[in-house]
Amino acid sequence: MLALFDGAIGGLPLFLLFVCLAIALGFEFVNGFHDTANAVATVIYTKSLKPHHAVVWSGLVNLVGVLLSGGAVAFSIVHLLPMDILVNIGSTAGMLMVACLLIAALVWNLSTWYFGLPASSSHALIGSIVGVGMAASAFGGQGVAAGVNWDKLKEIALALVVSPLIGFAFAGLLLLILKVTIKDPKLYSEPQGDAPPPFFIRLLLIGTCTGVSFSHGSNDGQKGIGLVMLILIGMVPLQFAVNPKFDGTDVHETLSSIRNVREVIRMNPEPKLAPKIEENLAKIESRIGNLNSLDTLSQPEKAELRRTVMASDVLLNKYSKAVKLDKPYAESLKSSRKKLMSIVDFVVGWVIYAVALALGLGTMFGWKRIVVTVGEKIGKTHLTYAQGAAAELVAFATIMSADKIGVPVSTTHILSSGIAGTMAANRSGLQFKTIRNIALAWVLTVPVTILLAAALYFAAVSIVVKPEARTFAPLVQTK
Repeated sequence: MLALFDGAIGGLPLFLLFVCLAIALGFEFVNGFHDTANAVATVIYTKSLKPHHAVVWSGLVNLVGVLLSGGAVAFSIVHLLPMDILVNIGSTAGMLMVACLLIAALVWNLSTWYFGLPASSSHALIGSIVGVGMAASAFGGQGVAAGVNWDKLKEIALALVVSPLIGFAFAGLLLLILKVTIKDPKLYSEPQGDAPPPFFIRLLLIGTCTGVSFSHGSNDGQKGIGLVMLILIGMVPLQFAVNPKFDGTDVHETLSSIRNVREVIRMNPEPKLAPKIEENLAKIESRIGNLNSLDTLSQPEKAELRRTVMASDVLLNKYSKAVKLDKPYAESLKSSRKKLMSIVDFVVGWVIYAVALALGLGTMFGWKRIVVTVGEKIGKTHLTYAQGAAAELVAFATIMSADKIGVPVSTTHILSSGIAGTMAANRSGLQFKTIRNIALAWVLTVPVTILLAAALYFAAVSIVVKPEARTFAPLVQTK
């Protein structure tokens, strides 16, 4: 945080930066009561916890989930934008990019919350990033398609599409398994009045709510962390160009990774890309070879190091596609690229705490609209104890698996699909009006946020940025 007050950022840019950070944390706050309502719906509608106890508990567990999360999902969000844009875009255009994507995602989230639709904050955020990326690339003279890291988008899109199907199928299957293995009829009955369920059932449901809340904090919290880091990179790139915690041990490991990359390329030559890769690796080696910390570099040196590292990764990505590597070489290249990227892939400590607090507090407010939809309007009958537990167990396992892989998924769609799956397996019937509305929100979220974010950026850049300041050169040339 102190880097923001070192005098390198003027008064107005600093003000705009804090506005964007406030909007980003506001997005996470909205995400808390928009998405986490799914986690508390089952314990509220099965009378396992009183509503105010459930949301406070879920909020605290969400906060812990963020604090204990890794960074893989956060970097997936950051790398949705091609490195050309992250490195080359000017500060004014960068500010407009992050402001427009934040506004687009927030507007859609609030709109769907107002109508009680369990829409996905993940879809809204990803659509908005794609929208501003395409618009920025078009203005930059590189064409619309160059504004998105399509490989990363395909990876994320696959996870977002498949995970609700997993939720539906496996939650229904788990309910059927429970019916065969556990014969206690109380588990499959509806709550009676305001009486809580039997102790072991109540304990089970509180446990599954805790698991979903934790996994939501871990996965969605990383999206918020990635979003804030995207803001810092886009708006104050010199202050957040390289990892400030990169020390002598990291330098030694990075130099070893450079040697590994050279060995892979030597054993698997590709004449077109190899010289350019070697040129960049030599620059990195010479820049960091005698350092004990990257903090000793000047800001221009940090900016140039960032450009070189990111250009190297672009070239290595092209190389890995151009050359069919045997498994040992492919794994060596993958781990070496990850170590090289750790120079620029990092999370600032205060960002984690700020996002955790925003998400945790958001969980405690505004939850009721979504809870009513999940608890009452998906199935034609009241949610039973077993249905709630099955849906949440599958949601927890699916989200934590996505965390390990490093891809963002939607808690909303996984859990809503899980509840629908248990209703179908139980032959309880589905309210197709609600299913239709949820599916409509699912289908529309990405294209609407893409168009909204792109339109906002086009309008803002046309008004604010001079034509000569809108263009930028590609990060690497391979032709």
